[in-house]
Amino acid sequence: MGDLFTIQHLLLILLIVVLVFGTKKLRNIGSDLGGAVKSFKEGMAGGASADAKSEEKKPLEEKTAASHPEMTTQEKTHS
Repeated sequence: MGDLFTIQHLLLILLIVVLVFGTKKLRNIGSDLGGAVKSFKEGMAGGASADAKSEEKKPLEEKTAASHPEMTTQEKTHS
């Protein structure tokens, strides 16, 4: 028996995949996979930078509450 993963077998498999899924769907899968890998790398690179980004997205009330935990709820609504 010959090798299963020769260049001819791989090209035939690639041709069948392209015929079944089409080039547009394969391109979308590739970009989705690339975005997922990029997000994963950014998440693994630094927890501090991810925390800073999530802090920027918080509403003003939550930022104020986080920076002044001693304030009561009434003081927060009146200020």
